Amino acid sequence: MDTTVQKAVELRGITKVFGDTIANHDVNMDLYDGEILALLGENGSGKTTLMNMLSGIYFPDSGSILIHGKEVTIRSPRDSFALGIGMIHQHFKLVDVLTAAENIVLGLPGSVSLNRRALNEEIKKISLKYGFVIDPEKKIYNMSVSEKQTVEIVKVLYRGADILILDEPTAVLTPQETERLFAVLRAMKQDGKAIIIITHKLNEVLSVSDRVAILRKGEHIATLQTSEATVQTLTEMMVGRSVSLSIERPEGVPRKKCLKVDSLTCVDEDGLTVLNNVSFRALGGEILGVAGVAGSGQKELCEALAGLYPVKGGAILFHNDVDGHLVDENLVGKTPDEILRKGVTMSFVPEDRLGMGLVASMGMVGNVMLKSYKKTPGILIDSKTPRKVSEKLIRDIDIDTPGISTPIRQLSGGNVQKVLVGREIECNPQLLIVAYPVRGLDINSSYLIYKLLNEQKKKGVAVIFVGEDLDVLMELSDRIMVLCAGQVSGIVDPRVTTKEEIGLLMTQVNENREEADT
Repeated sequence: MDTTVQKAVELRGITKVFGDTIANHDVNMDLYDGEILALLGENGSGKTTLMNMLSGIYFPDSGSILIHGKEVTIRSPRDSFALGIGMIHQHFKLVDVLTAAENIVLGLPGSVSLNRRALNEEIKKISLKYGFVIDPEKKIYNMSVSEKQTVEIVKVLYRGADILILDEPTAVLTPQETERLFAVLRAMKQDGKAIIIITHKLNEVLSVSDRVAILRKGEHIATLQTSEATVQTLTEMMVGRSVSLSIERPEGVPRKKCLKVDSLTCVDEDGLTVLNNVSFRALGGEILGVAGVAGSGQKELCEALAGLYPVKGGAILFHNDVDGHLVDENLVGKTPDEILRKGVTMSFVPEDRLGMGLVASMGMVGNVMLKSYKKTPGILIDSKTPRKVSEKLIRDIDIDTPGISTPIRQLSGGNVQKVLVGREIECNPQLLIVAYPVRGLDINSSYLIYKLLNEQKKKGVAVIFVGEDLDVLMELSDRIMVLCAGQVSGIVDPRVTTKEEIGLLMTQVNENREEADT
């Protein structure tokens, strides 16, 4: 880095401890004006904790923070804002019923009345300067995810921020939206803004950042020029050893009929149509990827297939063996218990791991038992089998836990997900539905999940994989179904399509889409 450029942030000897856990230990790191610094690390490496101290959510136990050469004390987000630091969180902090302009000035001191014309002009001036597209009078509830993110960024710029922290900024954006965001970040960099992005997407790190800072187990390992880095070297520095980054897509696996969804329509409790005439097939021996911007109907689709969401119209036909005869069993209107009694073996890994998938206060044995206790007649419950299954999962998929009775809530996110996926796979399903199974997971845990899904595919299981990383979807899936506003906008072959084509399908419904029978 050019040493003539002023340092915007200097972290010196930052340490933060929670009980027996050392979140950050003696971290030294710099951020310069006019640069984009990517912050990388596995889950639990201390990235978020470090940025939360810079944004005033946590206070360091020891060490010092300097802003533009002056040592400062940041005890609250208000202190952070006063120093020109703005953090854009992955989960937006916006009021849905207010307009963009109202959210931007919400909480700022001033008169009771709002000069909307002057405010709108100021917002338009900021937007023009950096290349934003924003309607100040548009309500938040009418906005796309990328529009909401734009409001969050404009909000911190309006309040005078010249140091910006973005937490997983592209997690739910299409490729086109990601490129627009990167163009905005480059424009802000040219204007002298200092920017930190926290992300798991290494290709994006190489595309947009100037330098990369790497944390491992709470310690700062290195900061290097992005031009000198590769995906492989960054991964090895994060993990501390050599890691294979290849995602297999086993070819030539025999495929068979498993599930046919025909004109599936679902309406939420407010009367809004969340799934509209969705039709597709899922075949045994393949991975069907599902892509779409957040809120396109992915959650409702998974839950409807599992018997957890009411269906207004259409059919969910499972190809089942009934007394030696193959029939298409319609699962619409049946509860999960009724589906199971029909002999349909289905497993579902929801995106809400601890809210829907597991009981946080119970250990592995109790959570494994949730899948089997109804099979035991009488009042006695078989705990030996779940105990053996738990011990097998710890061995087979390398779950890091103090013991099989340790409450699930005490495990890391990656180990919680391993427990959930492992438990569902142990049921030997014919259909496996997984929703965002690697969201927030480090690279080691993610690649283990991909391997498990491929193993199920090889066994002839039909795998429906809802994901948000298009690079992974295109490498792992045999076909990709794209959802847009609750409709199927296309079903494509990832071997011959491009990310840009999928991105377009994520934002517009294609009436000439592939038919469900393909």
